[in-house]
Amino acid sequence: MNDLKEFKFKPRVINPVKITNASIFSADEDVRKTINTFKENMPWIHVDIVKDPISASNYKFDNASVFIFDDTAMTIVDTTKIKKNNNNTILALLSSNGFIHYSPPSISRERFPYTANSDLVFAVDKREYPPDHIIAAVVRCAEDRLNIEKYSKERRFIFLIVDDEPRWFSQFLPVLYNIIGQRADIMVTRTYEETLKFIFGVEHESEIDEKSYLSHGHGDDVVCIITDIFFPKGNNLKSDAGKDLINLINKYYRRIPIIVASKAKVAEDLKNISFIMPKGDPGSLQTLKNYIHNFTGMGDFLIRSKSGEELYRFKNIREMYETVLKAEKNTNEAKKLRELLEIYGQKDWFSTWLYMHGYKELGDKLRPRQAKGHHLVKILKNHLKREIQRMNYTPLIIDKNKIFNLDDLLNVLRTVDPCKIQKFSDNDLFSTWLDHQGYPELAEELRPIHNKGAILGKILSDIVEKWIKIYKSREKGDIERRIITSKIEETGYL
Repeated sequence: MNDLKEFKFKPRVINPVKITNASIFSADEDVRKTINTFKENMPWIHVDIVKDPISASNYKFDNASVFIFDDTAMTIVDTTKIKKNNNNTILALLSSNGFIHYSPPSISRERFPYTANSDLVFAVDKREYPPDHIIAAVVRCAEDRLNIEKYSKERRFIFLIVDDEPRWFSQFLPVLYNIIGQRADIMVTRTYEETLKFIFGVEHESEIDEKSYLSHGHGDDVVCIITDIFFPKGNNLKSDAGKDLINLINKYYRRIPIIVASKAKVAEDLKNISFIMPKGDPGSLQTLKNYIHNFTGMGDFLIRSKSGEELYRFKNIREMYETVLKAEKNTNEAKKLRELLEIYGQKDWFSTWLYMHGYKELGDKLRPRQAKGHHLVKILKNHLKREIQRMNYTPLIIDKNKIFNLDDLLNVLRTVDPCKIQKFSDNDLFSTWLDHQGYPELAEELRPIHNKGAILGKILSDIVEKWIKIYKSREKGDIERRIITSKIEETGYL
């Protein structure tokens, strides 16, 4: 390869600040045992088990950190001192108190004041929410919150979870993080006012400025909202605030997919403007996964008719480019496709999908597009064509080894010192590059794999080897189909 033709691969890093330290102070043995989960799944984090409240209160970390407490520990540590000593830290309470599991924040704070000292509250028990099952989500949620609140200079992609009961999001977050990997952040809000502040940057609905609301709050960063119907609004702890929230989002941010996680009958009234996911129903999480992949840029790009019928589906920008070319024609079908492309451009769906699949610069160029008709088609075609041409000259570099294709990747995984590939797996860089190169299924299987040493290298190389065979088989089949199609077009028969 000629170095002059190469382009630097620029992965989108959603969290510039990484949590590298954790302190656990807990009387609950199961919480303390999560140190084993840290070692296995989060080896980049240094973990200390603290044995007394004075030591816990005096802990100082130079880097970003998370402090993990149970109910007993939270009542006896000096959280104010911890916050003062640690500039970049999040305090997480892993509560085994059933009352806290089911209660909105104001009720929990009234009965158990120590809950007010934590930044995040999660439910734990021995059956539904074992600490070792949720601890990775706890740390990631802490890291997301820290970065969203303090390091939000670049545009983010945020899944907003709105629910007042820790028991539900403690069960749900591990599932959601497995779906999104390192492609987006998650933010949890528990009241209507907290949610309003996060999205619009205001205390009351009347303060939303219809002309400048995009420049306030984090609404422009939200790619999906998953909300309950009933959560606190003002003094009404059981209000149907979810309805008010959904109506606001539908008014100001119609591009944002809304998932209503509720079994309440009132949710059915919202099915025309949101996706209804009954909590706890068999198969609901798989249905949710499919919805997230199809509507938030995580999976295939879908083009639907105005009535919701699926018309086009593609996995990579080569297929996207081929679809855009169809819109160049002067036919009724092409005209309808151009109209749909205009809607997708205006709603920022192109750039969202491109960001999620590793095309940061292209996503920036296409965000948002207000062009119409053939002019829009020309813009999309030119940008996509240029990116497709660049893809073959955009290597992933590991320990000075330049990787241009799957065979190169497999060779490096088999021969390079495993410690050299650790960060590529931990930070989703393999998946981002593979998405960028047009291998979304392989990217999905590698997102995320946390391990270390020779075991990590073997896991990764085995998966890559498996998919090389699959892709070569597909390529052979595609060539045979093109030959058959060409013969039919030339002669009218096989």
